[in-house]
Amino acid sequence: MKTVTVCIGSSCHLKGSYDVVHALQKLIEENNLDSTVTVKASFCLGECTKGVSVKINDSSVISVNKENVNSFFNEYILNDKE
Repeated sequence: MKTVTVCIGSSCHLKGSYDVVHALQKLIEENNLDSTVTVKASFCLGECTKGVSVKINDSSVISVNKENVNSFFNEYILNDKE
C-alpha cells in the first residue's frame, strides 16, 4: 500500500492543496488504484516554501500544484519512483 500525504496547512491550503487532493483522488480512481494507493491529509510537512507539500510513504517532500499534479502522479505513482 502506498500512502500519499498532502499538506493542508494554511500555506499549502492557500497554494491549492484542495485542488491537489481532489486531482490525486480522481487519478487514483481513474487508474483503478483504490486498493493500492491512499491519499491522506496532514497539517504542515515542514516545507512551507515548496508550494503544496506532498510525500509518498516516508520519502522526501515534493512540491505539487494543479499544473503538475498529472506529471507527479505519472512519475511517482504509476512509475513507482520514490
